[in-house]
Amino acid sequence: MSDIQQEIQKRILVLDGAMGTMLQRYDFSEEDFRGERFKDYPSSLKGNNDLLSLTQPEAIAAVHKKYLEAGADIIETNTFS
Repeated sequence: MSDIQQEIQKRILVLDGAMGTMLQRYDFSEEDFRGERFKDYPSSLKGNNDLLSLTQPEAIAAVHKKYLEAGADIIETNTFS
C-alpha cells in the first residue's frame, strides 16, 4: 500500500485551493505572461495561466508554498487545459 493510501485510511487529506484565483492576485501583464520565451508570439497570451509555469515559475512555487503552509496535504499542478 502506498503512503497516500495509508494516510487516507487514517484521516481526511486536504487538497489545495484555486490556483487561478491566487494567480490573479499577481495582476500579471501581457509581458509577464510572455516572458522571454514567448516574447514574439503573434497573439495575446494574457490569461493563459498554464504558461506561467514557464514564464513565472517563482509565482507558481509561491502559491504552492502558501497552500502547503495553510495545511494542504496535496497540491495540484498548474494546468487548466
